[in-house]
Amino acid sequence: MIGRRKAMLLGSAAAMAAIGARALHQAKPAYGAEHNFEVTHSDAEWQKILSQAQYNILREQGTEPPFSSALLNEHRKGSFTCAGCALPLFSSATKFDSGTGWPSFWQPLPNAVQTTEDDSLGMQRTEVHCRRCGGHLGHVFPDGPPPTGLRYCMDGLALIFAPA
Repeated sequence: MIGRRKAMLLGSAAAMAAIGARALHQAKPAYGAEHNFEVTHSDAEWQKILSQAQYNILREQGTEPPFSSALLNEHRKGSFTCAGCALPLFSSATKFDSGTGWPSFWQPLPNAVQTTEDDSLGMQRTEVHCRRCGGHLGHVFPDGPPPTGLRYCMDGLALIFAPA
């Protein structure tokens, strides 16, 4: 039997496929383009620093396929840092299995992330960015576990695990 989150995930994936590759390639400008951040690079520099997949996620608000991140099975103590600037973002103590296919956390570290409203793909979501470099990390949803009730659903390629 398929759980509610997996059914929602499959429905979302089907909706994204219906929108087509054209919509996915019409990326909006990077969040950092209109902000001043501690860590900045030119577009060409970001492309040299990041892999193509990381660049797509962090700088073009892309996403990775569900259940593809090696970080889903990362259960050691440590922190998850930004792949763009190495800022610690999430403690392993706040990681949980959301069943959605992306690494999920119920709370970021203090002063680690910023959020903006995202109405892409025809839905209202809250986008999560690294506060130091502006990189896109994923989205936050109000269906997480206690104590916050939040689910920070992050792209694994936007994160690097640093063991304690």
